[in-house]
Amino acid sequence: MSTSPLERTVTVVNPQGLHARPADMIVRAANKYTCNILIGKSGELVDCKSILSLLTLGATQGTELSISAQGDDADAAIQEISALFENGFEEMKQLQDAEHPAEP
Repeated sequence: MSTSPLERTVTVVNPQGLHARPADMIVRAANKYTCNILIGKSGELVDCKSILSLLTLGATQGTELSISAQGDDADAAIQEISALFENGFEEMKQLQDAEHPAEP
């Protein structure tokens, strides 16, 4: 087991911020791993495996969050969770599709 935690900074890019659906996506991803995963801002860290804890962060669009993971599969966990943020929890694609619907 790794003794020092891995860390990465992510930015909330989706317009609605870290609301229930993205929080659920994070929890589902985090629960695939055995490592301890924390996320937070301004020194407030919460458990990535708890949807209620994630929602207490009040992370709006543009908020920078730090992800910290410690354990055997910490690297994979951080990569998967970071990718969710980078992809805007797929909300950016949904907004573009709504603005430009495909023609029949």
